[in-house]
Amino acid sequence: MRAPAVHKLSTAYLALGSNLGDRAAMLRGALTALRSTSGVHVVAESAVYETAPVGGPEQPEYLNMVVAVDTELGPEALLERCLAIEAGHGRVRRERWGARTLDIDMLCHGDTVLHSARLTLPHPRMAERAFVLVPLAEIAPGLLVGEARAEALATSAERSGMRKLGTLAALVPED
Repeated sequence: MRAPAVHKLSTAYLALGSNLGDRAAMLRGALTALRSTSGVHVVAESAVYETAPVGGPEQPEYLNMVVAVDTELGPEALLERCLAIEAGHGRVRRERWGARTLDIDMLCHGDTVLHSARLTLPHPRMAERAFVLVPLAEIAPGLLVGEARAEALATSAERSGMRKLGTLAALVPED
C-alpha cells in the first residue's frame, strides 16, 4: 500500500471585489465557494471597504476585502478555482478594468515568485492600491510587500474614496 501524497501547505492572500449587482452578496458567495473548495481553508478575512474604481471606464463603486487562505493547491490550481468562482457569479470579461460582478485577485501564494502568461506573483500592482493594502494590513500587517510591510504601506497609502463598512457577516449574514 502506498503512503498518501504529502502536499505543502501555503498561505495565499486573495483580494475580492464587486461593483455590479448585490455586491456584498457576491463577496459572501465567493467566501462560501472558497470554503467549499477542497484543499482551501479560509483563515482570516478583513473588513469590507467601499472604494472608488481605479482606472478603466466610468463605473459604480466597489466593495473590496482581502482574505487569507491556507491551501494545498499550487498557484495555478488556486487561480483556476478563483476564475471558476468568478464565472459562477456571472463574471464576464469584456474590457480591462471594467465593472464586474466579482473579481478575485491572488496577491501572493506563500513565497512563490512567478511570472507566467496567466499569473504574476506577488501581484505586480498590489503596493499601489490602497483598496488592497488597507484590508491586507488588517489581516497580515507584517506581510512583506516588496521591501516594506503591508502595515507601513497601508498607513502611507492614499485612502481617499475608501469607506470602512465593517465585517461581511454584518453586511450579509451567512445562511
